[in-house]
Amino acid sequence: MKKSIILGLFLTFTAFTSAFAQRFGYVDSDYILKHIPEYTSVQKQLGALSQQWQKEVDGRFQEIDRLYKAYQADQVLMTADMKKRREAEIVGKEKEAKDFQRLKFGPDGELTQKSNALIKPIQDRVSKAIQAVAESETLDMIFDKNSDVTMLYANPRLDKSADVITRLGLKPGVFAK
Repeated sequence: MKKSIILGLFLTFTAFTSAFAQRFGYVDSDYILKHIPEYTSVQKQLGALSQQWQKEVDGRFQEIDRLYKAYQADQVLMTADMKKRREAEIVGKEKEAKDFQRLKFGPDGELTQKSNALIKPIQDRVSKAIQAVAESETLDMIFDKNSDVTMLYANPRLDKSADVITRLGLKPGVFAK
């Protein structure tokens, strides 16, 4: 009986200590991405494209506003048929503008598609570098401190962001955190 209690305590202690034997690390994805010149270039490219399309959207809605104000000013002089045509023109232009806006900025819009196409290769490179760092340092998990996972404390010696930047063939420390 004494042996079974000792064996049970030993197994419990072994299981308990092996649970704490896991090794963790974390990275700062924003810090890593700031070190990747292609990412900065892609962000600028997407920003310029977004501004260009937003100007087009704004221009279309300004045209609609101008048409509506002209309609209101001319309304008293128009026949019922003329009113219907002008209203239909305004409604049609508004629908076109909204469709254009959705085509460019919607969840499946061109901006999202372009962003995914340009950023995915960068994300894949970073992911492979993170995996390589984790494997080379025999880490069980690496967290991203910028994600929804909340870390109340992070020991700086566990920060593997610089290692990931080095693995990507870049130089850490150029940008401040």
